[in-house]
Amino acid sequence: MTDSSIVWVDEASRYDQARPTAPVVLVDLLMQLSHTPRPALVVDLGCGTGRSTIIWADRAERVIGIEPSADMRNVAISKLAADSCISYQAGVGHQTGIDSSSADIVTCAQALHWMEPSSTLAEIARILRPGGVFAAYDYHWPPTIHWELDQIFQQVDQRFEQLIERRATPTDHPGWDKQHRQRMQASGLFQHTLELTLHHCEYGAAQRFIDLILSSGYHYHLKNGTLTEQELGFDQLKQAAHDLIGPQPIAWYFSYQVCIGIH
Repeated sequence: MTDSSIVWVDEASRYDQARPTAPVVLVDLLMQLSHTPRPALVVDLGCGTGRSTIIWADRAERVIGIEPSADMRNVAISKLAADSCISYQAGVGHQTGIDSSSADIVTCAQALHWMEPSSTLAEIARILRPGGVFAAYDYHWPPTIHWELDQIFQQVDQRFEQLIERRATPTDHPGWDKQHRQRMQASGLFQHTLELTLHHCEYGAAQRFIDLILSSGYHYHLKNGTLTEQELGFDQLKQAAHDLIGPQPIAWYFSYQVCIGIH
């Protein structure tokens, strides 16, 4: 299995500052679907720097973030209060180290596509109690800010995909597509699945947008020399961000696709 954590080496700080926090309404939704007004245990897979884990603070008895990257975990741990119900531990989607049938809710934010699907879904089913809920959610990329900026990004992203297709090896470009609900249904591990869209607003200036884009696979391939900013047109994207967003934060609109399975 490809170790996708290599993509995030030396990226924890940028990732934490640029990425959005998960929508808080998701907490209420998952507690309602799982019939648990205060979950005994929530497990957040591929939790990164804890931006998707922190929304459960004060809403659950215990929360465990699972993250293979030590750099990511260290940033997450550094933000915890001494009396927090949240803890972080090393692990991967298919080997969490969590007790069987112990979790009321398992989540995976913007990360399931980095995990081998069959073994990860089997592990999720193992740690969920009967009637427990699994939610995999991803936000549309990038957030909606300006149509002109989105147009330039689409051109850059198309060149990125073309160049990676020609130059990168499979280990340079790990991951699976985001057919989460279809895989959940096909696994036979969930008694019901559903899919919905949630919306979330945050604010950011031009530099945060640039860092957001670099916090994906872009930085990894630029750093290891697979491609350059100039051939991508990334220098044009950065200039457009400064021109259209500017130095003061403005509204960014995130749309989250949420795939849910009831165990």
